[in-house]
This record gives sequence, structure tokens and C-alpha cells, in this order.
Amino acid sequence: MLSPALLFTIILIIVVFLISLVVAMYSTYGERKVAAFMQDRLGPNRAGPFGILQPMADGVKMFMKEEIIPQDSNKWLFILGPSIAMLTACMASAVIPWGKGLTIDGQFYSLQITDVNIGILYIFGVVSIGVYGIMIGGWASNNKYSLLGALRASSQMISYEIAMGLSIIALVMMTGTLSVREITEQQAGGHWNALYQPLGFLIFLICAFAETNRTPFDLPECETELVGGYHTEYSSMKLGFYLFAEYINMFISSAVISTLYFGGYNMPFIERFVSDPNLVSIIGTLFFFGKIFFFIFFFMWIRWTIPRFRYDQLMNLGWKVLLPLSILNIFLTGIVMWLMGKVN
Repeated sequence: MLSPALLFTIILIIVVFLISLVVAMYSTYGERKVAAFMQDRLGPNRAGPFGILQPMADGVKMFMKEEIIPQDSNKWLFILGPSIAMLTACMASAVIPWGKGLTIDGQFYSLQITDVNIGILYIFGVVSIGVYGIMIGGWASNNKYSLLGALRASSQMISYEIAMGLSIIALVMMTGTLSVREITEQQAGGHWNALYQPLGFLIFLICAFAETNRTPFDLPECETELVGGYHTEYSSMKLGFYLFAEYINMFISSAVISTLYFGGYNMPFIERFVSDPNLVSIIGTLFFFGKIFFFIFFFMWIRWTIPRFRYDQLMNLGWKVLLPLSILNIFLTGIVMWLMGKVN
């Protein structure tokens, strides 16, 4: 018989997985509505009231499409590519603390699937594996446009991971921990890391756009040059996996940004008005999701505002601007900590 703690963890895993899918599904609807608002049109408005059933209609369409595997492709890798992309997109949510926790029948249950003391390294490890899903899919398609898109994606994601990792080093220096839960707890009372690490936050945010292949960093799937990029040959739900993985990555990236730099589930002054710990935890979780939805909207806002870079501009920004800035940020963080007497 399962212990209550293990049963709660299994339920939490299922809930987080379902929330990730639902948020990704309705992010496609939200993106169309945001685009329509910015372009002075209506957007989806046929499937259900205000078009809210449009994501379900898209899902049915994906399932009903013909399943095509190119004759000259590597069939096993062709199937493996979108599977890896989807799997790694969902795995990163395991170390994100979604709330303080709930006390049920005198026992405390954490709203975090697992609290490993190297949570940040786990996130970066999972994110770095995600590039294989895109690379394998592009190479296995045996299509020159897909291969070019996969090469663009791999070089872009590897380049920007370096600057992203260095921006996090400054944050780790300041907080003294790699645990995502501890970093969140240190930001209680409105002491958000974005106030102390503004340059690091800016670098991390830009790199998050590149990691999720969002505009202006959507060169891997640039339809004007590469038809559809790395997923040109994909159809049905294998294409759906790639598209879903992008939106889940956007959801997880927003959650990571909110956690590391904006206090996660910490809501300033909430303890003054609410005394029940469970209610405080639930309100904090809702506040956390409010931050996540804001950053998802920000991703969409940028997409429909800024045109994409040329590829040489994209690589120059990563190597010649963000990388030196992230090193400078580490240097400045060390000097400030030394002047404040936090290091010997």
C-alpha cells in the first residue's frame, strides 16, 4: 500500500503534467488572440464562445491528419525526435516549487515534486538534452531544409545556454545555494532577485527567448527560408509534439524566471491578512501562476512586436554581447559581495 506522502507526490506529478498540457494548449489560443488584438482583428471566434474551444478543434485536427513518415528517413529517429522534445519539456517542472505546501491531517506535503539540492543544475541538464530532440528530428527527416533548421537550432541553443549558465552563476554566488526551493524562500518579503541582479535577469530573459526558439530567435523554423525548419517533414501528432513542446517550454521558462528572479510563490504582506497556512499557500500558488501568465503574455507580446534577426546577428548577440555581459555580471557581483563583507 502506498504511503500518503508517495500518493500525494504521484497526484502532484499528474496534476503538474495536466496543467502543463492545458496551459500549452490554451497558449496557442492566447497567442492568436494577442496577435489579433495587436493587428486590430478578432482572432479565433468560431469554435465555442469567443473561440475558447479552438485548441480542442486543433487537437482533433492533429489526431485526424494522415501519419506520414518519409520513405528515405531514419524511421526510428524520426519518431524519437519529437518524443525527446516533449519529454524534456515536461521533465523540467519536477524541481519547480509551485507553492509552500499543504498541511493535511497534521502532515505537511510539499507542493514540489522533488527538492534536490542541485535543482538549477537539473534544469540546465534537462534543457541541454532538449536540443537533441530538434537535432535528431531535423537530421532523421533526410531533408535539407530540416537539417539546416536543426543546425541553426543546435548552434543557437548551445550558444545561448553558455550565457544563460553564466548569468545564473552570479545568482548562485549571491544566494549561496543551487536549490530552487531555497532561492525562492530567500526572496520572501519582496526581496526579489531581479532587484539585486537586474543585468543577470535581462541576460537570462533574452537567453530564455533563444532557448524556446521564440521570435526574434525563431531562425530554426523560419518559414521564409526553411519552409518549416526542423519539423518540415512532420505531420499529425508528431508535429503536434514539437509544437506542444515549444509552448510547454515557454510555460516552464516563465515559471523558472518567476521563481529565480521574482520570488516564485512568495506574495508580499499576505501573512498580515491571512492566518491559515493552507490558504496562504493556495493564494501564493495562484500569485505564482499570475506571474507565469504575465511572462507567457510577454513572450507573445515580443513575438508580434519585433522582427526576427538575421542569423549572423543572432550569433553575434550571443557570443559578442551576452557572453561578455554575463562575465561582467559575475565580476560585478563578486566585487559588490566583497565590499559588503559577504566574502573573505
